[in-house]
Amino acid sequence: MAARSQLPGMRWFLWLRIASLRTGVLTGIYLSCVLVAWLEVANRVPELWPFAELRNLIAGAMLVSILTIPALRFRNRPGKLFVAGLTAWALLTITYVFAGIHFTLLESRMGALHVFMLGAVSYGFVAVLDWVFLICAGVRREHLAQTQTGTASAGSRRSH
Repeated sequence: MAARSQLPGMRWFLWLRIASLRTGVLTGIYLSCVLVAWLEVANRVPELWPFAELRNLIAGAMLVSILTIPALRFRNRPGKLFVAGLTAWALLTITYVFAGIHFTLLESRMGALHVFMLGAVSYGFVAVLDWVFLICAGVRREHLAQTQTGTASAGSRRSH
């Protein structure tokens, strides 16, 4: 049996038995680390200020790539996808609130409730799209199975 690939640091969270929560917590920690690093570099490294657009693009790409972890892990289970994504985004929102205490102008950009709702609606949208895709794939599979069964039974009637 092939070994399952796991996210780095996953073994520390094996005590959390629910896979969607475990993935969400670990993804939330990854997102929080990227956010804190992004804020520190943006505010504490004046040498990179001329490259602010590139810095923001790289940090945003890192966040988006980490945000896809729950969607890829639970692509055939929309409910678990939503739980994992919401857990990750809740941890990111908590980090945003604490970062807002340290970086006072952060809250003027977007409030914590807005940040949370952005993630909740986004993951909800992805989960619904996944659910609709699964329904369409199931209907297509059923249709193909019925078509093949109908063709096979029609062919056997003709030979008699």
